[in-house]
Amino acid sequence: MPVKMLVVDDEPDLESLIRQRFRKQIRESEYEFVFAHNGIEALQRLTEHPETNMILSDINMPEMDGLTLLQKLHEMNNPALKTVIVSAYGDMENIRTAMNRGAFDFVTKPIDFNDLDVTISKTLQHLELIKRSLVEHDQLVAVQHDLNVAARIQQSILPRKFPAFPDRTEFDIFANMITAKEVGGDFYDFFFIDNDRLAFVVGDVSGKGVPAAIFMAVSRTLLKALASQIVNPGECLRRLNALLIPEKDEAMFVTIFYGVLNTRTGDVQYSNGGHNSPYLVKPDGTVEMLPQTGGMLLGMLPDLEYDVQKIHLNPSDTIFLYTDGVNEAMNKEHELYDNPRFAECLKKVASLSLTEMTKAVETDVKTFTGDAPQSDDITMFAVRYLKK
Repeated sequence: MPVKMLVVDDEPDLESLIRQRFRKQIRESEYEFVFAHNGIEALQRLTEHPETNMILSDINMPEMDGLTLLQKLHEMNNPALKTVIVSAYGDMENIRTAMNRGAFDFVTKPIDFNDLDVTISKTLQHLELIKRSLVEHDQLVAVQHDLNVAARIQQSILPRKFPAFPDRTEFDIFANMITAKEVGGDFYDFFFIDNDRLAFVVGDVSGKGVPAAIFMAVSRTLLKALASQIVNPGECLRRLNALLIPEKDEAMFVTIFYGVLNTRTGDVQYSNGGHNSPYLVKPDGTVEMLPQTGGMLLGMLPDLEYDVQKIHLNPSDTIFLYTDGVNEAMNKEHELYDNPRFAECLKKVASLSLTEMTKAVETDVKTFTGDAPQSDDITMFAVRYLKK
């Protein structure tokens, strides 16, 4: 497409001069010129030719002069339309007014066509940069829209309704995830394997953003499918690791803590694939980490085994799971929130409801980090045994 330029001047000979001077560019469809004799005609031509890129305008014209035209163009707020003003060399006051009203450049009368050629080239180069930036802006807006949709989808696939099982009185459960970006790599889930056994999981995918979110969704879906067939948590993680290896990018992996609570007895079986060890929080404020099982992260090495540990929950005992966005949260001094501070917070809130407990930890982390940006996804998940 040729570059379209609007020439606004009441001199009758200018049109023929322009066509003669740029005849080669016109013939080769590089330039296309449209002409108007005053500002009113110019605005009409812009309506007829909205694809116009550049305006070359005189200042002194009948009916509507160039300065008034500039004001009208400014109100159109079109960054991809630039105006070059033509005026007598001695009319510097009007030239300055024109520049203040948004003119991109100026040339003086009588027109030096070599100078005009350079000015047009410079203006078009600037317009090309603006057009590229507008395209990139539109692309970023589209990406942001897609990220917002992805964030809503991600949030929708995680359980968000609490109490999750209002008809079950043997336990309570609560979870919350705060992503560092629009979409994140953390995930949690809980579901019944049968009437008595409640499965629960927290995972953390390496990296952030869309790739991590996709890998997170794959990991969560595969684990849930395996859990419906395999009772043993360690075997479940072993099979999941084998499935993830051919499905992922080389640089991605996931850490997972997967447990199964027998809601009838309070017994918990769990396996840990390289994840932070959860805390066992007792109603008297005793806080201790669950023993590790020695399992490695998933999705990196084949043929890994995952051991199983067992614990027994007494009434009002809570297992508090989390991702490293909590204990590795950092303030402006680059200090970590760290596990001792985390455990001390849990001691203080041990008697609260799970919702209040989780909120209290979140508040404590935010108080510690202050104005420092959140560097990682934060996920907290708590399950409390209630049966007497």
